[in-house]
Amino acid sequence: MTRVRVDLLTKEYPPAIYGGAGVHVAELTKALRSRIEVQVRCFGEPRDEAGVTAYRTPAELAGANGSLETLGVDLQMAQGAAGADLVHSHTWYANAGGHLAKLLHGVPHVVTAHSLEPLRPWKAEQLGGGYRISSEIERTAYEAADAVIAVSRGMGDDILRSYPRVDPARLHVVYNGIDLEQWKPNHDPDLVRSLGVDPDRPTVIFVGRITRQKGLPYLLRAAAALPPEVQLVLCAGAPDTKEIMAEVTGLVHDLAEQRSGVVWIERILPRAELTALLTAADVFVCPSVYEPLGIVNLEAMACGTAVVGTATGGIPEVVVDGETGRLVPIDQVQDGTGTPTDPERFVADLGRILSETVTDRATAARYGAAGRQRAAAVFDWDAIGAQTVDIYRSLV
Repeated sequence: MTRVRVDLLTKEYPPAIYGGAGVHVAELTKALRSRIEVQVRCFGEPRDEAGVTAYRTPAELAGANGSLETLGVDLQMAQGAAGADLVHSHTWYANAGGHLAKLLHGVPHVVTAHSLEPLRPWKAEQLGGGYRISSEIERTAYEAADAVIAVSRGMGDDILRSYPRVDPARLHVVYNGIDLEQWKPNHDPDLVRSLGVDPDRPTVIFVGRITRQKGLPYLLRAAAALPPEVQLVLCAGAPDTKEIMAEVTGLVHDLAEQRSGVVWIERILPRAELTALLTAADVFVCPSVYEPLGIVNLEAMACGTAVVGTATGGIPEVVVDGETGRLVPIDQVQDGTGTPTDPERFVADLGRILSETVTDRATAARYGAAGRQRAAAVFDWDAIGAQTVDIYRSLV
């Protein structure tokens, strides 16, 4: 297998990472390179790293609908993959590149599912008609792929429901992972204070992009039920649309008028600052209505922080209720939006469980310690790299 070349196709790659898929590809690349030859093909500005090629949007498509800009990059990726023995694409942004490379060069195509377009219909707000294009790209790639990797069993079920023409025999489950050397407890109260956060106050922290799927508006409504001594830290930025940014801004303003200790950090934080905040917090909250796995949960667990997460998608495969944190029950409308059938009940349950967890600091600390142990035992990148290579080996 040492002479086999695999090309990883991705939108995100360091230093341009804004979501879990980018983290996954960066860590997977390191895990694979000790086993096989890997070439990375990504979007954006040139990278200094050997074996990484970046592609810009063709000048003729600059300013076009985002889906067409994406296709312009994918065409270049497909051409660049000449000589690969297998291509492996991540997210719809790179799926067309992988599918076209499969057809052009006659090589197997592996897709890793980090999310699914049919389960993110709110993206039509962001892409307009481009959402129909992104959906078609994803469907075509999944149905034709030689292997589809789901990052959780829950995601695997979603794939088969969304794309019934995918053969279950081609579906594999390989979890996301976490680097426990980079993500670990970081006790730095002075750094935490410099960010406007009181390290001595009971704290709930949220980290995520401002998107419909992350459920931030539900959290902001639930936070009204938190005891007055509890601090809420929001590391939230990169809004999908002006509309959701306006909604979140209004909810944060209303909450801050009702209580003290609402801290909103909009910039992307370097790891040292983020791990310090996670370590100082009693509880990390993941109120997502759609979450295939949730690397953010693993990052919090690795820092020894208890996690309260919605019982949806892959979250129950990461968070063990009553052991590493708590799960918030949710019943969801089956229209792809993930909307709770009873939003008021979901908000009430979220507020109640958060309050119970953050005010019992001894139990929260026990959850956090167990979470780090679970992250080490189940979500190790070396094991994930080995599982992925086994899938490659079955195809080439």
